[in-house]
Amino acid sequence: IDTLETSKTTWFKTKYSDCMELYVDVETVAKYFKSHRSWFYRCAHPMKVEPLGENGYDLLVGKFGSFGYQVEVRIGLELVPPDSAGIYKIRNIKLPNYTSPGYEIKFQSEMRLIEISTDQFCNQKEIQKLGLPPIITGAKWDLDLTVGVKFPKFIQKMPPALIEKTGNNLLLKIVRQVSQYLSYKTQIDFHNTYNLPFPKQRKRS
Repeated sequence: IDTLETSKTTWFKTKYSDCMELYVDVETVAKYFKSHRSWFYRCAHPMKVEPLGENGYDLLVGKFGSFGYQVEVRIGLELVPPDSAGIYKIRNIKLPNYTSPGYEIKFQSEMRLIEISTDQFCNQKEIQKLGLPPIITGAKWDLDLTVGVKFPKFIQKMPPALIEKTGNNLLLKIVRQVSQYLSYKTQIDFHNTYNLPFPKQRKRS
């Protein structure tokens, strides 16, 4: 049986950017993000979440893999309060009493709240029907993610270029799926929390 302890670490990297629109003013959105203890658990479900300190979470993301090899991904994340420039950061933090089974994660994300015109996402008829404000808030973020995996020897024998391409593609796919899922659930939760209309079909520019 191959042991992971003696295998080298193969690194994969991906960058991902997106913008989540919330149909209200920036101040209301900032208030919501500040109280993340009240909504993060709901929005992360069905992922298992446990609190870590004042702003941290122990997040069990799920099982992922390729080439017949899977790992269960668990990560500690801290939602850092915004700095003087209004930039929110999410960074990985050490999980107490836990050693990951053959992988390392370096997670760095930055988010800022920006004002955007509602008509970038909705037509005028919809804006009037739902009573939407002319200016809404966009939560725009950029993620820089690096993952190191200690593969068993049967995978290390494969061409490095194939491993790299497959790993990077899988990583981007996971990031995109998780990000879009969390964004949509957060949008729904936010608009329900403040009893705000949320357009079902949005026009993207």
